[in-house]
Amino acid sequence: MVREYSYVYAAVSPHDGTLDSLVLPFVSAEAMSWFLREVSRRHPDEFLLMILDGAGWHISHELVIPPHMRLLALPPYSPQLNPQEHIWDELREKWFGNVVFDSLEAVEDRLVQGLAELEQSPERVASITGFDWIISIPLNAT
Repeated sequence: MVREYSYVYAAVSPHDGTLDSLVLPFVSAEAMSWFLREVSRRHPDEFLLMILDGAGWHISHELVIPPHMRLLALPPYSPQLNPQEHIWDELREKWFGNVVFDSLEAVEDRLVQGLAELEQSPERVASITGFDWIISIPLNAT
């Protein structure tokens, strides 16, 4: 059995539905730096706060972080706090459900198609990823 892999790097803004993605053949601090540079290039006039999970390539000291970007790590074992997880669910359900592919290239083609459609649909992305947190503090708390 031979296993082949491709990796999607993606960042989402739940507030406005902006989705930036890049499909690469490997994961590493270098590849993550390429992705950060690409996101930075797409949003040159914005300050970017990127919230990440604790993957090794997300927290490497070798990362090159653009000057107008800051990275913030989620607590360990908390995927429910990451809006990006909803994008993966959407891709699996809408573009990969009950489909058999003949090659990794066919998988990548379908993946790029799904990501491109989502990138062109910010309202849809916002509805998938946007969720409100309500924190209740009793008025008589001491």
